[in-house]
Amino acid sequence: MKKLTAALLLLTFALSAGAQEAAPPDAPRMEFALRLKVTLGKAFSCGETPHGQRTVIPITGGTFEGPDLKGTILEGGADYQLFRKELNRTELEAIYCIRTDDGICIHVRNKGIIAEGRDADGKPVNYFKCAPQFEAPADSKYAWLNNALFICSPDWSEKFEGIVLNVWKVM
Repeated sequence: MKKLTAALLLLTFALSAGAQEAAPPDAPRMEFALRLKVTLGKAFSCGETPHGQRTVIPITGGTFEGPDLKGTILEGGADYQLFRKELNRTELEAIYCIRTDDGICIHVRNKGIIAEGRDADGKPVNYFKCAPQFEAPADSKYAWLNNALFICSPDWSEKFEGIVLNVWKVM
């Protein structure tokens, strides 16, 4: 019985170790797409709504740059945040436009979450990721933005009055 139990444990360990090491052949890769430096206005609260605490942060401008595009962030958008106390997380939806240096306007809708919690050791952890969607003119050289998924996260190392977001294209 001991030999059978030991053999089953070894087999289970071998199978789980193999599963952890072997990534599927079609696992996505990421390619850096751009960095957004977004300037923000004064946040205001809409109060406690049936869905949670609603906060709006105006987007006042900024710049962006990546290997294949560069330009400015247009004033007039906003980051609409909803804090869900029971989940201890904030749901984000930023809607704004960017203009490339060659004059092309691109609409951006960036949805994500900030979740606060604790790791296995009880230390605080903060998860902050978003998935921007770009809407570029179909006949422009930026049409590639329409046909890909993107992920972004903040860059807290950058000294900047606003928020810096690094964006990767999922390959």
